[in-house]
Amino acid sequence: TEINPASFVAAVEPEKKRADAEALLSLFNRVTRLKPKMWGPSIIGYGRYHYKYESGREGEFMLTGFSPRKQNLSIYIIPGYRFGDMEDKLSRLGKHKLGKSCLYINKLADVDLAVLEEIILDGLAYMHKNYETWDE
Repeated sequence: TEINPASFVAAVEPEKKRADAEALLSLFNRVTRLKPKMWGPSIIGYGRYHYKYESGREGEFMLTGFSPRKQNLSIYIIPGYRFGDMEDKLSRLGKHKLGKSCLYINKLADVDLAVLEEIILDGLAYMHKNYETWDE
């Protein structure tokens, strides 16, 4: 969407969730060196890639991103968590839950931000190596 990600984050409630979202926006901006864009009403994404399934279905999606959801902070590491030494990184991260490509964190104080940075960078490297990607 055309919504400015910083404006979206500025409106996040409650205040503690907004502070975490502002910290994530800063972290992702610094780590990815990509311009953030809104992917729908609540996901801030960075870069994009082209995918094509065996069924023939194809499209584009973000390379990485996050969403400050009401229940938790959702971090999107698109290749998932079953490559490289991700198991070791996840064991060092701190309190979290996993989905297929989502990392769920209740609050940033629960995790080691340096390890989160490693995880984001590993996901980006995997995407650049295995897919046609764009840095926009």
